[in-house]
Amino acid sequence: MVEAFPLWVIVIDYIMGVVMWTLVGRAGMSLFLPENSSFFFMRFFVNSTNPLLRLFSPITPGFLIPIFVPLYVAWFFFMIRFYVTPWLLGYEVMGMLSFPLEGEIAQFIYQFGKK
Repeated sequence: MVEAFPLWVIVIDYIMGVVMWTLVGRAGMSLFLPENSSFFFMRFFVNSTNPLLRLFSPITPGFLIPIFVPLYVAWFFFMIRFYVTPWLLGYEVMGMLSFPLEGEIAQFIYQFGKK
């Protein structure tokens, strides 16, 4: 899977994928903990995603409840990864596992399950 793409494509996809999943993680943690929690995972999610949320605040609708704001921003990263990146780089979109990051994770889980 990774061999099919140049290294810089993989790096960009991994960065955008990690950012997207960190935003999703923050939304998930917000279901159980307040943003000002002292739990280290929640502090990591809040501190690492607050700059992105501020960056996207001009285009974030005001009617969104706070728990959905990270998911809204994560949606932008998903759309860029799923539509814009393949269009710019000229490769086909074949579903969620066509993303290098998720494809590698799925392949690892598959290989781990075979043992």
